[in-house]
Amino acid sequence: MDSKNSAHSQGDWLVGNPTRGQLAAALWIGSVGLLILGLQPVLLGALFTQGHVTGDELALVATAELITIGLGSATVAMALSARNMRWKSAVLLLLLALANLWTAYAAGANMLIAARAVAGFAEGGLVAVATELIARSRRAERIGGYFVSLQTLAQCVLALLLALVVIPAYGAGGGFVTLAVVCLLSLAVARNVADDYADLPKEEHFANVLTPGAITALLSIFCYFMFFGSVWAFLEPLGAQYGIDGRTVGLIVSASLAAQILGAMTATVFEARIDYRLAITGVGIVAVIACLVLAGGPALTTFWIAALAMGFILLFVVPYQIRLAITADETRTTALLVPAAQLFGLAFGPVAASLLIREGDFRGVPQFAAASVVASVALLGLFVALSRRRVVA
Repeated sequence: MDSKNSAHSQGDWLVGNPTRGQLAAALWIGSVGLLILGLQPVLLGALFTQGHVTGDELALVATAELITIGLGSATVAMALSARNMRWKSAVLLLLLALANLWTAYAAGANMLIAARAVAGFAEGGLVAVATELIARSRRAERIGGYFVSLQTLAQCVLALLLALVVIPAYGAGGGFVTLAVVCLLSLAVARNVADDYADLPKEEHFANVLTPGAITALLSIFCYFMFFGSVWAFLEPLGAQYGIDGRTVGLIVSASLAAQILGAMTATVFEARIDYRLAITGVGIVAVIACLVLAGGPALTTFWIAALAMGFILLFVVPYQIRLAITADETRTTALLVPAAQLFGLAFGPVAASLLIREGDFRGVPQFAAASVVASVALLGLFVALSRRRVVA
């Protein structure tokens, strides 16, 4: 990497020494890959209301994309070298732009599922452009906080643009064309991505992930994101069950995105002052309380508070999950798989929770989410026990 105008001293990076511009470019490219996470309720909701897909087909479209984002992130991070990142970013942006255009003009649910699966793989690759660089920082938690703040801010702004301007005028297709335009404009940013990240100091690429500690850490992250994925997917029907109209739930979704930004920024400030075990456990307690509130037939104000609390903790915990992964595997190979674990959790959460829905009763969804959080914290406890045993050995 070019060390001229470097963002940090060499001591802040395990390998390489990216400039501020190179770091910002990589974080933006990764943010483009995750735009869909904040936009799915708006874009997929428009596909549903316009009659392009049924409710079941909508779930398949969403799940296919989230799964392939995880696969794309893991594939690019683990199977490909961290060289030629500039042209890889450009190719992935072009592929994603084409997939978004394909979605805009796709006819039928099968074509939509195929288009979003292709889009997901490209999006996952773009995420890896950012996470590969984050893993090389000695302050990976702080850079990770910047990353989730940037991506959520972009989601929030674009969600408002699509909901208020684009979709009312041009429908769901116009929303996906807008995403394609964002990808094409981001090609200018891709020119500033560092071309060679330099290799992390590790001997065995995959063996580091196949340890009990690393697997337990990734499973803990997976279960935490199953909690949020399940509630997020069914927030509107859950609100309707309690007499809350769709427009109000839409406002709650937008406010939750803002709370996510606040949570990410707060974690960036405090990440070095709070032990990751304490942070993850505390977040788990808040999450369980919020889930129990949503399962108990809350009033509108209480529903708002629970949804905003879940939005805040969603990204607040991410820097601490990165620290958990680094503690599990000091070579940082496991840290590269954190986005994949998060995305698989977001994808499988709604599918698993849907099995508990009975005749229009959605209260089983937050109950499942609470159980997922308990499992996440329990796996953290198992990880701590395994770590102590390893130290003694």
